[in-house]
Amino acid sequence: MNKVILMGRLTRDPEVRYSQGEQATAVARYTLAVDRWGRNQENSADFIQCVAFGKAAEFAERYLHKGTKIVLTGRIQTGSYTNKDGQRVYTTDIVVEDQEFAESKNAESGNAGGYNTQPAPAPQSGNDGFMPAGDDSELPFV
Repeated sequence: MNKVILMGRLTRDPEVRYSQGEQATAVARYTLAVDRWGRNQENSADFIQCVAFGKAAEFAERYLHKGTKIVLTGRIQTGSYTNKDGQRVYTTDIVVEDQEFAESKNAESGNAGGYNTQPAPAPQSGNDGFMPAGDDSELPFV
């Protein structure tokens, strides 16, 4: 089974091209920065090359841009080519099968969905963390 699920942010706007021929197909390429946690809580990122075809590429062209946080599913595809210096270059891409937003548009711009982002008030002293016991006699299932 060859299945990949990634969540990260685009490092740049997708580069979109269309194939030649009677039925031109959109091909979108972009790089996804995916957080990687290391030892001692050190974090870094992997920069993963992604390619989308057809409707997925058109979606990327229309809606995705640098900094957009997405979740995608796809598969790993390897390949190779000979560069202009005659050297063999090996590639690894994620072929996108599905992609969707991982946060709201408001969260992306710094406003987390319009909700109040102030911290909750501190509990009053003497509170043991439980709600006070109430009168259960009014409950219909008692």
